[in-house]
Amino acid sequence: MSHNYDTKQVSLPKLVFTIILNLIITVAQFIGGIISGSLALISDAIHNLSDSVSVILAWLAQVLSRKPSTLKSTFGYKRAEILAAFINSIALTGISVYLIFEAVERLLHPQPVDARWMFWLGLLGLVANGISVLVLEREKNKNINIKAAYLHLVGDALTSLAVIVGAILIWFYHVLWVDAVVTIIIGVYLLAHTWKLLKESVTILMQMTPAQIDINKIETRLQLVEGLKNTHHIHVWNLTDKLLHFECRLNLENDLMVSETAEICEKVSKILHDEFDIEHVTIQFEYGGKDKLGCKC
Repeated sequence: MSHNYDTKQVSLPKLVFTIILNLIITVAQFIGGIISGSLALISDAIHNLSDSVSVILAWLAQVLSRKPSTLKSTFGYKRAEILAAFINSIALTGISVYLIFEAVERLLHPQPVDARWMFWLGLLGLVANGISVLVLEREKNKNINIKAAYLHLVGDALTSLAVIVGAILIWFYHVLWVDAVVTIIIGVYLLAHTWKLLKESVTILMQMTPAQIDINKIETRLQLVEGLKNTHHIHVWNLTDKLLHFECRLNLENDLMVSETAEICEKVSKILHDEFDIEHVTIQFEYGGKDKLGCKC
């Protein structure tokens, strides 16, 4: 079966533009957060920094994923995308937990905040992240790596909006505790939206069976193929979030020559492709199986 995967390429210039934009926002908000004393603004700056790292990793993963396979890396470097998504998820989880703890401390001991700095830099963050989100809007579903970067940016656009609302409340109503509350809301929001991504990337890296695949259903379906006695040692895993790999052993009803198994192989591959979206298939044919390794063929 052909190993030429039809993977959609992501625009690298768009990623570079997003990186530069987020680094500018990060520097501005860090300075503004220190001057204004706003923890929410500093948390937004930290989140923007994580966005920058996220998109840098996304860019690097895209570059690596386009490299051809070699004798030392026979699958190529496509899984770099998954590794980048995993690192991004871990980083964002850690940042979120840290911000929540800091916010609780600030909530217990409120500190003065310059709402004007908080408002204008929050607005800058909202505009810049909004632009970044629009830039990656068409790219987000191409792979899990870009989706991770996109979610970072969406989350930061929303946190910038929360910073603006908090600044208005402090500016006009002198409600200092709202700075800490906004930070807690940001942290909880990020944790909720990071969990699914982290779980998906771990599932792929651990080569677990994808959630949408029912191995029992595959086994039952292959039993209907003429000439097969049974199937065993079935393994299904993701190379990336888009590419499914499958391998198994097929026990034949009759002792056939290798050339005579071609038709069965083609039928099995077509079933797996058409009904289960599996692209890469590896099959080992057997006849007159024996009991071994706890598997009765």
